[in-house]
Amino acid sequence: MTALPRHEYDPELGRRIEELNKKPAGSRTIADYEALGAPLGPPEDWDLRIEDRAIPGPGPAIPVRIYRPAGVATSPRPCLVWMHGGAWIGGDLDMPEAHETARGFAGRADAVVVSVDYRLCSEEVHFPAPHDDVVAAYRWVRDNAADLGVDPARIAVGGASAGGNLAAGAALRLRDEGETPWQALLLYPLVHAPIPDPSEELAAALTQVPGPLVLVNEQLDLMTALMLDGAPVETASAYVFPGHAEDLTGFPPTYLDNDEFDSLRSSGERFAEQLRAAGVDVEQVLSTGVVHGHLNIVGLDAARATLDRMAARLRKG
Repeated sequence: MTALPRHEYDPELGRRIEELNKKPAGSRTIADYEALGAPLGPPEDWDLRIEDRAIPGPGPAIPVRIYRPAGVATSPRPCLVWMHGGAWIGGDLDMPEAHETARGFAGRADAVVVSVDYRLCSEEVHFPAPHDDVVAAYRWVRDNAADLGVDPARIAVGGASAGGNLAAGAALRLRDEGETPWQALLLYPLVHAPIPDPSEELAAALTQVPGPLVLVNEQLDLMTALMLDGAPVETASAYVFPGHAEDLTGFPPTYLDNDEFDSLRSSGERFAEQLRAAGVDVEQVLSTGVVHGHLNIVGLDAARATLDRMAARLRKG
């Protein structure tokens, strides 16, 4: 029998989890878990021009935040249309996964980033509202490329967690409508429901993760029930969970980064396999030592390494 690999946390994150595990599970508070994501250092320093706008959408105007390198460009820059995570019900333009990721990416890649404050699901808002906002934002960037200093042939879509789901769904729809994005950059996305069974190796890693940090299918059922207004996942459009699309041929070249200690890794890994089987160029990376959502931890070395890889991917084209 082949021995399973040893799983070790990133040292910075591991110290925090070790402190958390000293408390009995029943006595841990929400604040204890929130402390895992507290900043480890100051934000990075980048020379950027940052602008908030409200752009036309299929419903209310869509708030976006535009990040542009301050230096004068000798030619139009590439662009990333970026979506934060938050289980489709939370998150905003100020959370680190949105703001610090966009800042760090724009600075590293000498690129324009448009971060999208898509509509969140609620008792009144359901699919396709957030999906439609993402598609509308992509089209707005393309149609206003000259004003933004963007190369219209080099507009990528990307996102983290639920934002990665929305980016993948938008890429699929845009492919279907003859507007395939230049690239897709997907960070620890969920693109299947239910979550695919973990490999033996991933299952072993998840035993080391504090329970509330592991998304399970029972929680996903509640999230999708809200997103789909109670409709069954089996009848939903493939734009909701692109891993269930019948044909992924022509999906844009994809960078896919999964977190090691994350139940959603099984979805990201399966999606990479599906894309490769469809002939799509896929670069798959494992962010080692981290739990789901590591881009939300300001000052984490692993988050900076992820941004380095993302920027390198965009520059490579």
